[in-house]
Amino acid sequence: MIKVFLADDHQVVIDGIRLMLSEASDLLFVGGANDGTEVLRRLHTQEVDVLLLDINMDGMNGIETCRAVHTRHPQTKVLILSMLKEAGIIKLMIKNGASGYLLKNAGKEEVLQAIRKVASGKTHFSPEVAEAVMASLSSDPPREKTSLFPDLTRREKEVLRLIVDEYTTAEIAEKLAIQFGTVETHRRNLLVKLGARNTAGLVRTCLEFGLLDP
Repeated sequence: MIKVFLADDHQVVIDGIRLMLSEASDLLFVGGANDGTEVLRRLHTQEVDVLLLDINMDGMNGIETCRAVHTRHPQTKVLILSMLKEAGIIKLMIKNGASGYLLKNAGKEEVLQAIRKVASGKTHFSPEVAEAVMASLSSDPPREKTSLFPDLTRREKEVLRLIVDEYTTAEIAEKLAIQFGTVETHRRNLLVKLGARNTAGLVRTCLEFGLLDP
């Protein structure tokens, strides 16, 4: 029996997947969560073979969650279930440990087969996903902007631009005439919003997706 857990911030999606899995004799729905923090808490005490994971979630997003699950629970395979089909995001999720990527318009049979394939150690990518990645590899277009990242505030963009320009926290505080602690708060918020672990990750993500472009 393949134990499946779903992380999605829409309860209707969780309920729909639960119903879908109830009709498959070899698949068992073992739970759902609305954010990444809850996923990690549940995985700490619960055996899960396949984690179906959305990317756009409040709180801890799918990027951070995928990376954390891959690191802390390598026995759990991650299968992305998202509406996002930008090649940059797809490749980022694969880099962070995802074994497959499904679009939310996938049919029932594709979803079930994808879960089985990923559980057995194989990979699965929706046709549109595979096409997007192949198209990005066959040409060298400018990095695409993406709807994944929440809108940054004006101040967050100012802080991010200075981080990219290699200003220290103290220098940013002085330049923007704000408190040192306020800069640190903006930095932490940027790490969460962009799914980065450190300053280098912030810079890489910013440049890759042109987040400061006009």
